[in-house]
Amino acid sequence: MSVYSFERGTLPLLISIPHAGTDVPKIIGDCMTTVGRELPDTDWYVDQLYAFANRMGASVIKANYSRYVVDLNRSPDSAALYDSNPTSPVCAAMTFGGEAIYAPGKAPSSSEIIGRVQQYWRPYHESLQEELDRMRAQHGFALLWDAHSILSEVPDLFTGVLPEFNIGTRNDVSCPAEVGMALLQSVESDGQYSAVLNGRFTGGYITMHYGQPANRVWAVQLELAQRIYMDETHRRSFDANRAQDAARLIETLMNRYLSLARQRLAE
Repeated sequence: MSVYSFERGTLPLLISIPHAGTDVPKIIGDCMTTVGRELPDTDWYVDQLYAFANRMGASVIKANYSRYVVDLNRSPDSAALYDSNPTSPVCAAMTFGGEAIYAPGKAPSSSEIIGRVQQYWRPYHESLQEELDRMRAQHGFALLWDAHSILSEVPDLFTGVLPEFNIGTRNDVSCPAEVGMALLQSVESDGQYSAVLNGRFTGGYITMHYGQPANRVWAVQLELAQRIYMDETHRRSFDANRAQDAARLIETLMNRYLSLARQRLAE
C-alpha cells in the first residue's frame, strides 16, 4: 500500500487530505483497542466530498493510512500547534473522546514513533513540498487547501456545536487577511451554512508550515462539521444528496481563492 495517493492537475492549487485514510498495518492494528480499531477520529469521506477537484483542475494528495498510524497534520516532533489549546502528538495514544487507542503496554515507543515518521510522515510531506515548488515554478505562485472534517460535537476539544464551515488561516499568517475574510463572506452570502474564521480551528501543522505568503505560497485549512455531508450517528454513512450542496460551495470557495490569488499575485 502506498503511503499516499496523488493526482496532478493543471491549476496552481493543491488539495491536501491528510486524515481520510483508513488503512492500518496489521502489526499496529494488533496493538489497538476495539475503540482504536474503529478509527473514530477519521475525516470520513473527505476525499469523496472533494471528488470535483479533478474536474476543476486541482492537484490532490490524500493519505491512505489512518491518522492513528501517524498524524500528518502534526509536527514530526509533536510540538504544540496552539498557545492556548493542547494538540495530540504525531502518534496519538488517545482518541478525541479520551479513550485509549492502544491496549495497555502497547502504545508506540519513542523509537517506533521515529520509525513511523520516517516511513509514513516524510513521504507525504516531501511530495506535498515538491508539488508546491513545481506549481510556484510553473505559475509564479502556489495555493494549498488543507481539507478536514470532524464530528459536530467533541466536548474534549470545544464547547457546544461546531459551526459547519471552519476556515483557518493561522490568524492571517498563512495567507493575506482579505483572503480568509472573502472566503467567510462567500459562505455567509450563500446562506446555507454557519461559518467562522480562525475560531477553534485556525489551521494545523500543514497550514502553519507551508503557508508562506512572502514566498508566494498561500495556505488555507477548511474544517467541516461532518453533519453537512454524512450521518454522524452512523459514521459509515455518506449522504450523497447532502454532500452535493456542500461540495458545490467548497468549489465556489476554491474558485474565489484562485481569483484572489491571481489578482494579488499577478501584480
